[in-house]
Amino acid sequence: MTNSARVSPAEAEQMLALFRKVCEIRAFEARVSTLYRDGEIPGFVHVSLGQEAVAAGVCAALRTQDKIASNHRGHGHCIAKGMATLPMFAELFGKEEGVVRGRGGSMHIADPELGILGANGIVGAGLPIAVGAALAARVLDEPNVVVAFYGDGAVAQGAFHEAVNLAALWRLPVIFLCENNGFAEFTPASEGHPVTLEQRAAGYALPYLGVDGTDVWRVFTAMTEVVARVRDGGGPVIVEAMTARWHGHYEGDQQKYRDAGQLSAGLAKDPIPTARQHMQRAGVPVEQIDAIVAEVDREIETNVERARMLAAPRPETFAEHVYAPRPDVVEGQVDPDAEPVKYLQAIRQAISDSLDDDEKLVFTGIDVAAGGGVFAVSRGLHDRHPGRVLDTPISETAILGLGVGGAISGLHTLTEIMYVDFIGVAFDQVLNQAAKLPFMTAGKTAMPFTLRTQFGAGKSAGAQHSQSLEALFAHIPGLSVVMPATSADAYGLLRAALEDPNPVVFIENRTLYGRRSPSVDRNHRVPIGKARIARPGADVTVVSYSRLALECESVAEELALEGIDVEVVDLRTISPLDRETVLASVAKTNRLVVVHEAVAEFGVGAEIITTVVEHGFWSLDAPIERVAAAFSPAPYAPALEAAWLPQRDDIAAAIRRVARF
Repeated sequence: MTNSARVSPAEAEQMLALFRKVCEIRAFEARVSTLYRDGEIPGFVHVSLGQEAVAAGVCAALRTQDKIASNHRGHGHCIAKGMATLPMFAELFGKEEGVVRGRGGSMHIADPELGILGANGIVGAGLPIAVGAALAARVLDEPNVVVAFYGDGAVAQGAFHEAVNLAALWRLPVIFLCENNGFAEFTPASEGHPVTLEQRAAGYALPYLGVDGTDVWRVFTAMTEVVARVRDGGGPVIVEAMTARWHGHYEGDQQKYRDAGQLSAGLAKDPIPTARQHMQRAGVPVEQIDAIVAEVDREIETNVERARMLAAPRPETFAEHVYAPRPDVVEGQVDPDAEPVKYLQAIRQAISDSLDDDEKLVFTGIDVAAGGGVFAVSRGLHDRHPGRVLDTPISETAILGLGVGGAISGLHTLTEIMYVDFIGVAFDQVLNQAAKLPFMTAGKTAMPFTLRTQFGAGKSAGAQHSQSLEALFAHIPGLSVVMPATSADAYGLLRAALEDPNPVVFIENRTLYGRRSPSVDRNHRVPIGKARIARPGADVTVVSYSRLALECESVAEELALEGIDVEVVDLRTISPLDRETVLASVAKTNRLVVVHEAVAEFGVGAEIITTVVEHGFWSLDAPIERVAAAFSPAPYAPALEAAWLPQRDDIAAAIRRVARF
């Protein structure tokens, strides 16, 4: 804008609004910095001083229903998207009236009603979530745009590549907004990337736009055009806002790694004087500009004082919002004479029926659509629901991000990870996103997200395709973990999972896919968290799940011929664990054997045994036995694998020892 530029009244009003927002972010962040220095704010704080123009300019170009995914330096994004500073200060102070009731703190502020999917303490994690939100906009036919904020350091993350690649492939309405402040924590951007972001954008065949991130008017005008393009179906865009980070990576960072000249150059590019110049050239009186600054400063200081006076959360509420209330599920009866159906077919039918009944359900994964899945579980589903059964690239982080981002944006999501062993390459989206977002947002964020995967040793698949990792998931608060053994339970539990407001990990055993057992009708449901008595007995309780629960039933029938009456408890759900059923059985039999395919150490069996020792010790008349895989990776050679896995004879021997003690 030149000295002779003339602006319309509407433009002048917009300039004033942008200036006010930049000042609000500046005043908030400056006050947060001093409050943290003085010990009033606990935890970690990352301020965006020097970067205010990016947040203000970007979010001014958005509608309320548009969504943003933020990062650890997200205060400015939240303020710019409409969040009030009083509850933000309250959150940073750890107050009950904080934005997320003291559950999230600085790095995890969110408000879905304002389109703020959440700040995020994991670098790059918001990018796949933003792609999921963009998919939701498309499926739900909502004209929304999603902006994913990230720093230049996040470009080195695999999540960046997977998210941008998938968004480009599907032409989703998402803008990848890089705030390049010159540093990835302590490392200069020049030392972290062999090519520029513009060159990377060309590799994805995406438009690139560079903008001066210290000039709020330039950011706003550029983003207005970009947002309109994306909203009209133009596909993703990569935008890079060049800015400066005035403070360290975190408050308290001494920045000894930083050149003084570089820091001085950054401080000289101040968004507030730049914005003032635009307004003065447009004829806005200096007195009006100064009045905005003074008004903002007063509001910020008032909100600090008000937030200080608020109450802290009651300590006994610490575990609220870990899980959303579950719907009441009444388990249907299984007719033992019903027509048998394969385990695989029961799972396929559950997905098909759920897609028929729920127009918001979307199923994504590698080869799940055209190929019908590597084990043919989803064969034919794409033909019935072509817009909601979607093949993805081999990008597990992006796949899970679709599930998480879609779930918090109005979809019900089902994602498939081909083998449970592959979860390691994308575990953050389960561990830190799906499991924690409902808690960190004090229940504001729903998570109707189901992760389907499978396991199963005994087929010489080797150490990277044979693991039983349920304990890994069960150790994470917020997740539910189910492992059905029968066709009826597979159908009923998967239907229940897809209707549940919580993230559920549904683990199938591939060695059961061809096994037939009685079928059920489409109304059948199995409540999550409820075990079943697979075989009643009086002498010994055997607790197991998945394939080995069936083996235990078979062994129990053989031992009945020896006069040992075994009660078999099939957990069905690993977490939440049905302790009541286990304890009631042990109280009746006074003996316990636990059997599972996973390695014995630190596993589900240990949790069951601890439960019985803590709450049912005086019921025990014999030592507890545990039958499980040895603490070793799965061997390849059949003879070695058989020695490693628990066998029928091992189960029978353990039961005999306990029964005859």
